[in-house]
Parts: sequence; C-alpha cells; structure tokens
Amino acid sequence: MQFTEQDQNQITAQGIATEQIDEQIKYFVNGFPFLNVIKAATIGDGIIRIDEDQLATYIHRFDEATDETDLVKFVPASGAATRMFKSLFAALDGKSDKATDEVFARLTDFAFYEDLKAAMAANGKDLEKAVSENDRQTVLRFLLTDEGLEYGSLPKGLLKFHRYTDGPRTPVEEHLVEGAAYANSNGLVKIHFTVSPEHRDRFEKLIAEQKADYEAWLGVTFEISFSEQKKSTDTISVNLDNSPFRNPDGSLLFRPAGHGALIENLNDIDADIVFIKNIDNVVPDEIKEPTVTYKKVLGAVLLDAQQQIARLQGLLLGNVDDVSDGYLAEADELFRRTLFTLPPDGFDKLSKAEKIAYFRKKLDRPVRVCGMVKNVGEPGGGPFWAKNQDGSVSLQVVESAQIDLANPEQKAIFDGATHFNPVDLVCGLKDSQGNKYNLVNYRDPLTGFITAKSKDGKDLKAQELPGLWNGAMADWNTIFVEVPLITFNPVKTVNDLLRKEHQPEE
Repeated sequence: MQFTEQDQNQITAQGIATEQIDEQIKYFVNGFPFLNVIKAATIGDGIIRIDEDQLATYIHRFDEATDETDLVKFVPASGAATRMFKSLFAALDGKSDKATDEVFARLTDFAFYEDLKAAMAANGKDLEKAVSENDRQTVLRFLLTDEGLEYGSLPKGLLKFHRYTDGPRTPVEEHLVEGAAYANSNGLVKIHFTVSPEHRDRFEKLIAEQKADYEAWLGVTFEISFSEQKKSTDTISVNLDNSPFRNPDGSLLFRPAGHGALIENLNDIDADIVFIKNIDNVVPDEIKEPTVTYKKVLGAVLLDAQQQIARLQGLLLGNVDDVSDGYLAEADELFRRTLFTLPPDGFDKLSKAEKIAYFRKKLDRPVRVCGMVKNVGEPGGGPFWAKNQDGSVSLQVVESAQIDLANPEQKAIFDGATHFNPVDLVCGLKDSQGNKYNLVNYRDPLTGFITAKSKDGKDLKAQELPGLWNGAMADWNTIFVEVPLITFNPVKTVNDLLRKEHQPEE
C-alpha cells in the first residue's frame, strides 16, 4: 500500500508501523478465517463444577496465599453509556416505548433520582411537576444531555447505580467495595481501571473524593491506577473497496480496535494474579457474597494449576534421557484432565524429544481461570473446545462472529452451548520463576473481526483486534469453572437497574 508523506507522518504519530497497516488491510481484503470449533464445553467435559461442600476448602486455600501474592483487580471502564439509554434517546425524539414507560413509572427507584431532581431545580424546573404533566422531553434532556447530568455521554462507571441509606454508589465505588473483599493482600487493594482520555479526570476526581471514606470504612488501603487504550492499538478504516478511508481533510481514519486492544494495558500490569471483570457487572452489598466466594474459588483453582504446572516443568527439565516415560504420561494427564488441552493428531508417533519440547512449550504460558454461567440467552461468547493452529485442541471463549454459522455442523455445535461467558476471569501473568509473560506473544492474530460502520454519511469497514478474553488469550492455559448466575448482573439498559438484583432490599 502506497502512502503519502502526510500519511506516513500521521502513521508515525499514531505509533503504528507501516507493516501493521499493510497487515490490517490484508485482513480487510482476505477476511479472517473462522475458528474450527470441535464441541461445546459442558459440565464434566471442559467445565468444572465445584461441589458446595468444597467451597470452604477453596476459599481457605486462596485466603492462605493472599498475604504473599500480589493481586490486582482490572476493570475495563472506558465504554460510554450511550447504548444503555437507547430507548430514552428515542423517547427524546418523541418515540416512547414500554421501556420508557417503565422508567417514568419507577423514576424514584433510580439511584440518580435526587441528582436529576437537583439538576432540574438548579435550572428552575420541577421534576415531579414535569412527570405529572407528562413532560418527558424536559426530564430526558436533563438526564441525558449536558443541560443536566449528561448520562447519555458519560461512561457507565460514573453513573449512580445503587441506592444505600448513606447515599448512592457508582459502579466504580462498587468495585472498590468488592475488590476489598478478595483482591486484598495484607490490607492493600490494587484496582486498575481502563478509561477513555476525555473522562479520565472525572474518574480521578471521584476517587479523590471517595477513596479515604472507603478506606476508613473497609479498613484497607487502596492503590488505584488508570490507563487509556493506546493509540498504537487503533486500526485503520477502509472504504468498501478496501482502499484507505479518508476524512474530509484527507487524513486517514483510525478507530479504537475494541476491547482486544486492552491486552496491551493488561500487559503493563505487574502482578501475580489479576482479576478481570466488566465495569457494569456489580451488585449491591446484600448479594455480593456469592461473587466474593467464587472469585476466591477461581483464584484457588488458578493457584493449584500453577503449582501443578511448576512441578511438571521441574520434572521435564534436563536432558532427554533424564525424563522418564512416567513424567511424560503425567504431563499428558495434566493437560487432558486439568488444562483441557489435547495434543495434535499423530502426537503418539513423535520422538521423546519432540514430546518433551511440546509439553515444555505448552506449560510455559500464562494461565487463566474463567467463570462460566448457565446459558440464559444472553448475546456474546461461550465456552468451546476448538482446534488451534498447531493442531492441538483446547478450551476457548468464542464469539458467534468467529464461527461459520452457515455451516450446519458448526451452527449445531454453537447452538448446543450450555454456558455463557460473563467476563469473570482470574489470570496468572507470571511464570514459576516470577518472570512476567509478554502477553502479546500469546494471542491469535487470525481471530479479529471486520465490522460495518459509517462516518460523515459514508460507509466504511472497521477492524477489531482479537477480543481480550477471546483471541487475545487464545494461547493461554485455560480452565473453565461454573459460577452461579447470581454473579452475573450486567447493566446493559437503564431498565436493568430496576431489576430486583439492583434494588435495595426493603
């Protein structure tokens, strides 16, 4: 691809190599291959179910280790709440629906009600009068636009989600409370939020205002950090003929490449164990206990897996002749039964040295334990067994876009999934010697996405990098554990805040 000098300067300023641009355009031209899904992961066949009477043992195992373990809670929090208010934006244009009717019928049940009332009063408007007179446009203007609370353009993390007797809480604050319960090492709680540049100051202001109060209440010290999606992870946009899309001033159009770009932010975290959870999946204190329990359970499963991996690595060290057939059998068992990875076809015919090399490489990878909830029809990824580029078969979190749904066999496998990915991950980012893995080396670049977008009335194609918990972690050692549905309560629409899980107990 030929670029002008102006293009080259823009690409350099973006922090992207021209070779990367060429590769991205190649993907636009050729597309991404579908993942070869073998079967859905189910209980007893890729997903572990832990008995109730074993939970205390796992919790004790995790709690014992935390004093000597560097823990971080990693929360992707840059997404704007615009889609959360889709029905209300339509109502602002005079197109009310049942969802909007419910919002107005239960307006006092929202944690942001008093803020909305105050914002309107500051401008000489009476919220209760506007509601009684069915003046929805005025109320929605003050809720959604910069005339009032700006909720239509703020990130979800800064919205008031839950009501308490001592005042409402935002998701950011709920993550502080939750983090203190399980990401706590000797009283130090480290939480990292990825945020958008235009809202970072608001996040920092909220933390500055609230941190000391939460520390005093919870008896911990918070170490809060922020990062932004790197410009160097943006991808170029193209026209429908795959030529570079240009802005009216002739410059190239780069777009953020989805949550997969955050693998770079995660890679910058220096910690033994990192918990990953989305910003909007929080609940009031009354029902936090299952979340805390299973986060510790997932952490204990991770610690056990790392211990077994380190032991096998020790057994496979040294000369080929020093490694017994028994050790190889043990490694094979670990991968089949614990790390859920099957070797490529023809593995049995490999030499002893080749088998050892295979196991050493597979053992020496980051580890993740992913919570999975029963499928309740939510859109998004699920747990599957899939074939990897090296011919091995392992567990992957797979999105529908990665599967050839036009293929009846693949569609049947996808439709047969019993569980869903709620983005509930515990990750081990270091090897047994305490050295950090370079996480970008363990992603599958062939698992990106092409999406249809438009700008200034012109159609374009955009490209997303392999998703953070999908292709970006494709070459990790992966374990799936069933977690209860009560631990998954995302807020996708404003009406979700009216569900009993997000309302205070009477």
